[in-house]
Amino acid sequence: MASTRNTTTARGAPAVERPRLTARSVIASTLLGVRPPQLTTRALVGSAELLGVTPGTARVAISRMVAAGELETTADGYRLAGHLLQRQARQDLSRSGPATRWDGRWRTALVPAEARPAADRAELRRAMLALRHGELRDGVWLRPDNLPAGALTWAEGVADRQTITVVGQLDGDDGAGLAARLWDLSAWAAEANRLRTELAPLQARLDRGDSEALAEGFVVAAATLRHLQADPLLPAELLPGDWPGDDLRADQERFDVAFKAVLRDWHLARP
Repeated sequence: MASTRNTTTARGAPAVERPRLTARSVIASTLLGVRPPQLTTRALVGSAELLGVTPGTARVAISRMVAAGELETTADGYRLAGHLLQRQARQDLSRSGPATRWDGRWRTALVPAEARPAADRAELRRAMLALRHGELRDGVWLRPDNLPAGALTWAEGVADRQTITVVGQLDGDDGAGLAARLWDLSAWAAEANRLRTELAPLQARLDRGDSEALAEGFVVAAATLRHLQADPLLPAELLPGDWPGDDLRADQERFDVAFKAVLRDWHLARP
């Protein structure tokens, strides 16, 4: 039986070429990083300037995001809306990490055999990946039953409508072999360790209050959060002994605190 993997990085790649940040991605990433996900117009446009986005370009992007239902206006600025709120929920799950205890059961989501519209199939794939399921073969999605219910209500709703879910123990298998088939764990770990190496010197600069580290730090932090969203959040029993997931989460949280402190000072110093 053929299987597919959720591969996030190419094996052996010495570095990842960062995609160019568009005005929209800068604005979305900025709001995804704050709680609640809203900022004043001045703070949002000013933060975009750090990444080389001119105020005029930022305002045009904001207007387009409002029209697309990605942002909503507030009394003095904007907040996330629509599918970007769904992304923040997925990001929050990534940052919290997996549950500490697991009873050995797996969830198997089965897609009925009848034909479905392409839009439904695409929606289901997005939902199952958000729920950290791996695809064993077409129409069969699995993961350990160790994530809290209600963390991603929109994705759970899609799965409930389009699949039949069975929860139970594997027969004569500890699950580690199946996990290795469903996810490319070595590739994820290699990229996580590379990101930790990138974060370390930037962390030191931010700890010194170096505002010139903000632009580069923003890009690396965004890449880190994207990578954490690809973490399958497996129980410790199914992971290699040197799995860097928790270490990357801890590094990211420390980095986030320092980044926001320096960014706050940078905004206060602006005329």
